[in-house]
Amino acid sequence: MIAAAELMLPSLQAAAEARAAGRPFALAQLGQSLDGRIATATGHSHYINGVEAIALLHRLRACVDAVVVGAGTAQADDPRLTVRRCAGTNPARVLIDRRRRAGSALRMLADDGVRRLVVGPPRDADPPGVEYLAPPGGDGPIAPAILLAALAERGLGVVLVEGGALTVSQFLAAGALSRLCVLVAPLIIGSGPVGLALPAIDRLDAAIRPPATVAMLADGDVVFDCDLCAPPA
Repeated sequence: MIAAAELMLPSLQAAAEARAAGRPFALAQLGQSLDGRIATATGHSHYINGVEAIALLHRLRACVDAVVVGAGTAQADDPRLTVRRCAGTNPARVLIDRRRRAGSALRMLADDGVRRLVVGPPRDADPPGVEYLAPPGGDGPIAPAILLAALAERGLGVVLVEGGALTVSQFLAAGALSRLCVLVAPLIIGSGPVGLALPAIDRLDAAIRPPATVAMLADGDVVFDCDLCAPPA
């Protein structure tokens, strides 16, 4: 078993190398149960993963320029998206909310000296200093590659797509991710929303089979650090 404080996943190294070289890089993380659930049927999700997995998530945040979440996650969890459980600098915070249904009184939009960007229109109640991006794709589905390019133009080339499951699934389906970190808790929920939902395939030949580094954290969660750029193992 490996403590998160001692774990150096290839994703952390790849993100740091991309940042140093000025290369665009996107990774995503997803926490789920053994049966692939991210919450109960009522939406309760705090906390599926243990403290070591949460510490690892903070290390991922510390290695990127920006962290991205969708409106559903922002509204349900009101995350801070800061680095608190390890040393490091808080990344910029990006909210994908084309219809602004998550509102303005979110902790991730608070004016704390960190850049905050909204992929969507401004609202009068937004805190000072929020930046806005036109939703790539217009009224249709978000175009992840275009969004990542727009962030890179603003100096945010190394990005963590943190949630929720729909947003991670959209980026994965679009081929916009370099790495995917899945944190699996020794927990069976039995019902509720699933982590990844991609377009249907007919045969397993078409399944994504990325090479992965696998490690067990000290409190039982298993980490799958998947390289989506490498040839299948």
